[in-house]
Amino acid sequence: MHPIRALLTAVLVAAAFSAIPACARDCAPQVRDGWLRLPPGPMPMLAGFGRIENTCPTPVTIVRVSSPAFADSSLHETRIVDGVSRMRALPQLRIAPGDAATLKPGGMHLMLMQARAPLKPGSKVAVEFALQDGGTLRGEFVVRKAGE
Repeated sequence: MHPIRALLTAVLVAAAFSAIPACARDCAPQVRDGWLRLPPGPMPMLAGFGRIENTCPTPVTIVRVSSPAFADSSLHETRIVDGVSRMRALPQLRIAPGDAATLKPGGMHLMLMQARAPLKPGSKVAVEFALQDGGTLRGEFVVRKAGE
């Protein structure tokens, strides 16, 4: 191979490989169809649902949830254990490349405790998901009445 062609090939290969991490850094998961369910009565907690999609080429791990609208926020999962519905906090949530996590009633969901101000149907609430790599995913959740 001609020396200039070999050099050009090496430069192009190096450029291609150096672009891969940049593309991965620019990629971010997204929150879709987020909503919060108001409790039917005066309770200090709301549940949050929606879909978190990871279209990135690398896995994403959520390690913490927060919202300026609530004193405490966390991820939970409801499971049937020995015929009894049990809810437990999830310390983290890993979403594989090209996959999604669905937050739904009776399954994985957000628990949002002690709203800092009254919420009404149609209100929008910001929720932040801290990622293991130090990044942050932000989502908007619309407040709905119970039963909607």
